Amino acid sequence: MPVFVFDAYGTLFDVHAAIAGHRDAVGPDADRLSELWRGKQLEYTWTLTLAGRYVDFWTLTERALDHALARCPSVDPKLRRVLLDAYRVLDAYPDGRDALVALKTQGARTAILSNGTFRMLASATEAAGLGPHLDAVLSVEAVGVYKPRPEVYRLVVDTFAVTPAAVVFVSSNRWDVMGAAAFGFRTVWVDRTGAPDEYHDLAPRHRLASLAELPRLAAGDPM
Repeated sequence: MPVFVFDAYGTLFDVHAAIAGHRDAVGPDADRLSELWRGKQLEYTWTLTLAGRYVDFWTLTERALDHALARCPSVDPKLRRVLLDAYRVLDAYPDGRDALVALKTQGARTAILSNGTFRMLASATEAAGLGPHLDAVLSVEAVGVYKPRPEVYRLVVDTFAVTPAAVVFVSSNRWDVMGAAAFGFRTVWVDRTGAPDEYHDLAPRHRLASLAELPRLAAGDPM
């Protein structure tokens, strides 16, 4: 059976849960704030990587929230610390937890490969109770560049001593699926929102609406 490797933020963990949990305090701009926060967080990883610079993901998360708060003056800036604390312990999607449990029952090896720092990932996996269902938690912190650089995906093959073809990479981020496919992984795109496809020359092997479909697919398909 292949090694199943999951992106963390947006795939296993709900990146909008931090603000959703404080929606009343944030006010009417809650959704806009959350989208700006996530968008800038990712943008910073891409632009810094292109510039040959590395700043850890927690610092970028803080900077992205500061930008989002500046763009949403209706939101009380005193909520900054509350929202950052909530981001450390984001809710896990129930289908993600169930998928990990089912895959381990089937005998699969499982891992996280994330832009998050080791400290962020330790907090999130502990809060969500995912640790017992993972064989490894891998962070870009080990190589000092962000996805979709190939050095990041290489962490998986080095850790598990496998070829790229022996890895099934699962992400809700289409650009991440593109990077993993370019590296040679077998890819699964978890398209929770019905988004239009991109990067057609680097298509996912499977496109799922939910991680709940993954264990059944793995049991009946060599992936």
